[in-house]
Amino acid sequence: MSRHFIAGAIAVLSLAVGAQAQTILTAETASPNTAPGISIISLSEAAAKAGVADIQVTSGQTLTNSVQNVAEGKSDIAAAPFILPFLLSRGVGPYASLGKEKGAELVQNLAVLYTYRISVQGLYAYDSAGISGWDGLEGKTIFNGPPRGAALTNARLLIKLNTGMEEGKGYTGVQVNWGQAVKTIQDGSADAFVLPQAFPDPRVTAALASGDMTLWSVPKDVYEGEAFANVAKIPGTVPVELAIADMGYGDGVTVVSEDDMFRGPGTVGGDIVNTSMDFDLAKALTAAFIANLDDIYRAKAPFMPNVWHGETDPALTDMCGNNPIKYHPGAVAAWEEAGYTIPDCAK
Repeated sequence: MSRHFIAGAIAVLSLAVGAQAQTILTAETASPNTAPGISIISLSEAAAKAGVADIQVTSGQTLTNSVQNVAEGKSDIAAAPFILPFLLSRGVGPYASLGKEKGAELVQNLAVLYTYRISVQGLYAYDSAGISGWDGLEGKTIFNGPPRGAALTNARLLIKLNTGMEEGKGYTGVQVNWGQAVKTIQDGSADAFVLPQAFPDPRVTAALASGDMTLWSVPKDVYEGEAFANVAKIPGTVPVELAIADMGYGDGVTVVSEDDMFRGPGTVGGDIVNTSMDFDLAKALTAAFIANLDDIYRAKAPFMPNVWHGETDPALTDMCGNNPIKYHPGAVAAWEEAGYTIPDCAK
């Protein structure tokens, strides 16, 4: 065999290997049965399908840490409720140990590829518990989230908004980690539950094995009042008004509202990257997301068509106002090439 033939064969083999090589990225997200978890897992599929990147996903993470990891360049992508970059920018809450100056520096390293609604906070209970609604919580025991974090804070705020009561002064709160949530709902540890929900919510549908349930909307007068409007100004929080018919529940679930609409505070966020990510890579990742909205993202779980993937209206994304982070320039290019409008305040 001639040396020229061997050299040519090696060159062809090198080109073939190079054509198959992809960028390797790391990503962190929440539990795989949540909107943030499914979102990044779906991105890994979409990116692989498009030949953009091989994304190694670690799920079940504490997103407070994941956001900081992306800001520090320790991870490439993370799911982020938008309250977290806001707290990071001020060096408060879970980022208090960093201080304001370091937090403000780190938040400048964060950019968004796309957004989604993580959950809507609300009240539900087994019909057997005899709960009449928000006005029937006095003296009751309420499971209101994990021992710490945004969900617990939001639940306490929502209960006070609707009832005027604080935990320990009107009702008793129960907190357990998310891995024990369904068991806690089913075992009678609490009379009612004020928790983040998707529609239909996996925790609700799993717990239906123990009995029928009722969900209560935030009353319309509360939803339209000044106090609720102030809650909706918290970064990463938007008012949600959803037709009951679109919530996805069937037999076993009753939704109570004055009309045919369910109302509550929604938590929004997005999948974020470091601002140093290459323009073309951020654009390609976002384009892969947009191209697979129906085939991958919305097909993953019954609630996924209902989490606002593909929305760019800041009234739904909360990408302007007090939110300190913006879209990555590569993401902006992908959105605009696909025919979407990105407001200037989010660029």
